[in-house]
Amino acid sequence: MSGIPHDHYEPKSNGEKWLHSRLPIVGLLYDTLMIPTPKNLNWMWIWGIVLTFCLALQIVTGIVLVMHYTPHVDMAFASVEHIMRNVNGGYMLRYLHANGASLFFIAVYAHIFRGLYYGSYKAPREITWIIGMLIYLMMMGTAFMGYVLPWGQMSFWGATVITGLFGAIPFIGEALQTWLLGGPAVDNATLNRFFSLHYLLPFVIAGLVIVHIWAFHTTGNNNPTGVEVRRGSKEDAKKDTLPFWPYFVIKDLFALAVIMTVFFAIVGFMPNYLGHPDNYIEANALATPAHIVPEWYFLPFYAILRAFTSEVWVVQIASFVTGGIIDAKFFGVLAMFGAIAVMALAPWLDTSSVRSGRYRPMFKWWFALLVVDFFALMWLGAMPAEEPYASFSLIAAAYWFGYFLVILPLLGVIEKPLAQPATIEEDFDAHYGKSADATPAE
Repeated sequence: MSGIPHDHYEPKSNGEKWLHSRLPIVGLLYDTLMIPTPKNLNWMWIWGIVLTFCLALQIVTGIVLVMHYTPHVDMAFASVEHIMRNVNGGYMLRYLHANGASLFFIAVYAHIFRGLYYGSYKAPREITWIIGMLIYLMMMGTAFMGYVLPWGQMSFWGATVITGLFGAIPFIGEALQTWLLGGPAVDNATLNRFFSLHYLLPFVIAGLVIVHIWAFHTTGNNNPTGVEVRRGSKEDAKKDTLPFWPYFVIKDLFALAVIMTVFFAIVGFMPNYLGHPDNYIEANALATPAHIVPEWYFLPFYAILRAFTSEVWVVQIASFVTGGIIDAKFFGVLAMFGAIAVMALAPWLDTSSVRSGRYRPMFKWWFALLVVDFFALMWLGAMPAEEPYASFSLIAAAYWFGYFLVILPLLGVIEKPLAQPATIEEDFDAHYGKSADATPAE
């Protein structure tokens, strides 16, 4: 558990002592709930409980949906319609599952950008950050494969386009694509592979989430100041922290209740708002949709994928240097995965000695531009691959990479940060007034 000095579980009754000596699960739960948490955490620290709820929701609804789903190209679409029309509460289960994926990604993007702003990736939390990025990649894979299962038009053609990217990898691409699809094209073998993995990966994600929680419980939570909890003595630590239960549990549950109100309103009144109408048309390999787009949460990286065409000078140089091995298609694939990789490398790209963006005046502006850039990429990913959207996508993609590879390293050298509080207690008192349990000055 956390290296912050705090009171640990002490079994009192003979029964508790007997269990604790054989399986210290009560102690583990106690130490998890009573972990000292920086008392100045703001509302951006609510997304952990939302993500936990989303994972549980997706697993539970997914298990029930699987009971009625048939993973075969001739029956998949009809089985989804059967769920919607004939299964008791089936339409609600499906809408909860589909919109739960959207809430999952809203929460994870808020969680990631909060971490980027407050420097939650900096030492000693690099491993926590890397595990979080692995969870994000697993989420993307799970969501993509889940989108294929209804076997609608956008499911089929989305799978065709995205799996076609693997064919762009030099030397092994064609064999890799065939292995992934289970044949020369998207067909029944593909659906079965994706169904199997879509069912398996959430449990892998759950395991990684446990490791993720373990990791930040070991290093302690980051906080808006970026200042570490004092670890000299238990008394000093108590001045900077509060137990997770009941203070932050109640705060998180309140936030979850507010978010659930909005979520259930969407599920109840506009469940298809974030979906694509073409997916209510059964898959047809002979009829290509006019505009193939992935789900909204993939759009920023889809825009980056499409931005690097053969007319872009960077692509031309890469192609020339590699003797044509790296063509526009493969460069786009590298850029798409590279856009995620640079986020994972943030702990080593950020050279500033100050953790929190709150005390970095120049960083704030560049980071705000990154957030705008992310939403711009999301919009551009939904637009047709034509001018002026192609040029805008290239500019937005260039800024994304420029922020992580150029701006972040340079800011650590040229930026003059503001003064930070000496302790978390000092910051808390400055925002909320003197702590009630503080000793009055004599």
